[in-house]
Amino acid sequence: MSIIELGEVRGEPASPSPVRGPRAAGRPLGSAVVSLLSLVLLAGATPPAQRTVSVVTASRMATAYLAADHVFVVDPPTPDGDRYLTAYAQPSPHGAGVRRRWHAPLARIGDYLDVRVEWGLVLATAATEPNQVFQTTAFDGATGQQRWRHRGALQPTAGGGLLLTDVREDGTGVMSRVEPDTGRLLWSVPLPRPAHPTFHRDSEGRVDRFVLLQPTGEVQVHDAGTGDLLRSVDTLPGDRSAYQRVHVVDDLLLLVPPGSTRLVSFGLADLSPLWTAEVTLVSHVLGCGGLLCAVPQTGGVQVLDPATGEVRWSELGQDNLADVRQGRLLMVRPGWGYTMRDAATGQVRIELGTWSLLPVRRPDDPLVGVRRTDGGRMVVAELDLEAGRTWIVDVLPGIAGSCQASLPILLCQRLDGTTALWRLTR
Repeated sequence: MSIIELGEVRGEPASPSPVRGPRAAGRPLGSAVVSLLSLVLLAGATPPAQRTVSVVTASRMATAYLAADHVFVVDPPTPDGDRYLTAYAQPSPHGAGVRRRWHAPLARIGDYLDVRVEWGLVLATAATEPNQVFQTTAFDGATGQQRWRHRGALQPTAGGGLLLTDVREDGTGVMSRVEPDTGRLLWSVPLPRPAHPTFHRDSEGRVDRFVLLQPTGEVQVHDAGTGDLLRSVDTLPGDRSAYQRVHVVDDLLLLVPPGSTRLVSFGLADLSPLWTAEVTLVSHVLGCGGLLCAVPQTGGVQVLDPATGEVRWSELGQDNLADVRQGRLLMVRPGWGYTMRDAATGQVRIELGTWSLLPVRRPDDPLVGVRRTDGGRMVVAELDLEAGRTWIVDVLPGIAGSCQASLPILLCQRLDGTTALWRLTR
């Protein structure tokens, strides 16, 4: 069942407050009248927006996931230890309500951490305690019938396959490719110890190559379709026991040598050395607007030219890199809120305010932030880095938390313990 609710007056960007001059004394009544009149005129000119809310059948202790056009609910264990996965179709834009499609038993294998849809399959991944050994179960997306179950956490690959990374209790592991329809293992490659593979993704976000760093210092690039070793390079000719890390950004393989104070670049295609840059205690590296963002362990960011390794600009401190969109960096400082910076120059473009970011379903989904009002309602906003604005999408009552977003869809648990799905319109 779906209910049409009248929403708050919306549609205006929640821009940062402008700098105000001294307030004129002696005219408080006139200012109040003008403010009240403005609100009345705005409310009269903008009709209340409608939102559709649908209740998802789920217990208070269940976990719900947004995936594709469905909501998947993982029930808590029954007194006998049984668990179930239920699939609900999301309501149409016209408000038909959520509809249960199927209900399937889950294996008793630990805590379920993720449910996603790939190649027509619903894939539920669980982790066992205490060593976080993963296991993935595949269900037919239309019927809920179990197709297969394998150890490991999955990655979709280019060309229609699935990669399973199975890290064992002793730190070793194996990388396998699985045929989605049947679960048949096509090949396996042993993982070095400690097993930390790195992935290169195509334009659709699917893995086409993976990189292994051997304890000897040898870096190996493998084809994700066949498992074949494509090329390798020795990076530790003088020290065979030092700890290193590898990151892949676009067509670069970036090595963080012992000490984490340098970044060594290789071309991914042939593993030819390109440049070495002096950086500060690198934690990880990612692409940001055609540049490289090296994130220090102590916070801040260092932005490098990917062609030369030259540091374009850097800022070390408490600000943390939260997201990258359209050449803009979303930075957050605990207790101070979000700012948007230009990736090329580091210039602060705008202050976006204090928000809690919600998990989004796809990497290109709009960024969604929420915060509480004094009355306990939840403000839902889109953080638009390209436009440099924060748009208020809705203000919702009775929200407890555990929200996920894929605008215009929002999934949350309510204060009364129920789980609900909103279709919002800005």
